[in-house]
Amino acid sequence: MTNSAPARIPTAARSQAERADQTRARILEAAVRQFSANGLAGARTEQIAEEAGVNKALLYYYFRGKNDLYAAALESVAEGVRLSSLAALEGGGTAGERFLQSVLNHFDRIHANRGFQSLMQQEMVRLHRGEVHALTPLVETVFRPLMSRMREVLDDGIASGELIAAEQSQIRYAALGANVLYFLAAPMMRLVEGTDPLEPEALELRRQAAIEFLGQALFADREHGARVAARVLASAPMPQADERLIHFHRSSDESIVRSHPGRKKSKAASSTSLRFAQNDKREPSLSAVEGVGHPGNDGVGHTGNKRTGSGKETESNAGTRRNNGNASKGGNASKGGNASDDRILTGVAARGNGRAAAGKVRRK
Repeated sequence: MTNSAPARIPTAARSQAERADQTRARILEAAVRQFSANGLAGARTEQIAEEAGVNKALLYYYFRGKNDLYAAALESVAEGVRLSSLAALEGGGTAGERFLQSVLNHFDRIHANRGFQSLMQQEMVRLHRGEVHALTPLVETVFRPLMSRMREVLDDGIASGELIAAEQSQIRYAALGANVLYFLAAPMMRLVEGTDPLEPEALELRRQAAIEFLGQALFADREHGARVAARVLASAPMPQADERLIHFHRSSDESIVRSHPGRKKSKAASSTSLRFAQNDKREPSLSAVEGVGHPGNDGVGHTGNKRTGSGKETESNAGTRRNNGNASKGGNASKGGNASDDRILTGVAARGNGRAAAGKVRRK
């Protein structure tokens, strides 16, 4: 019996398969950007196809529909997170060094992988509201394995005496929670301090300070901890964020505060505090703090036209109406819901022209 050589794939077929993989990857990259910026409901397949450089028919050749595309985009970006996070935990060095590497990787991921952060926040909002979400498979394939491996690393570090004998879940909350809080609080800190915590220099300072602090706080031998922190920082320069994934635009009033910390906001500046609701009715980003999470007009984000009394109020009007309150059709303007400019309409919309006749607005 002769051994048959493995069948060779013709060059033309291989090139066609490679082109197909590249096309699919381009579609997924464009989908991550659009879904992270506009949400599942607000993203348009036409825009995704245009950004990927394909026509809509080809997009539907690879993906059955928008929900299928969304699930594939979330899965693809989550897989990249899983691989990079595990690589940090499985890298060389002591258990304490590997833990610091994973904390730094987490900081850099929030900074650079803003599409993933935004998508995760949207899914967590759906989970909180009891809606259908895509977190369950990600918990099994990404988060549970990562947390399990991190616990093992911390247990090894504590057992060896390298790390202090603290409850290991508290160590995780203190280290990873500090990263999240820094990005979450960035818009407020711009207003409080008049500086931008997300400028490159500020980010460099914060990531360095975070790792150096952990080197002093978690290691039984502080001198050893300082050396470990220095090695970790030297081995991983701060990555650059994809500017196309920065979808929370700083409003003009924040620019005023940075330039003139003591200056009061003008009415024009206040009216531009949210820029999400456009006439295309796209869902506002849930990524409040440069990819961490931002509430929309109902505390969560737009999900389509909202019933208000016996009429409808469009998302574009919800985001741009002035103090007298505009409603797209006759009927009661919303009385209990939060408006996107943080005001509550208390008037009754007149029929016909859609302008609130006797509406009053009271601030929260």
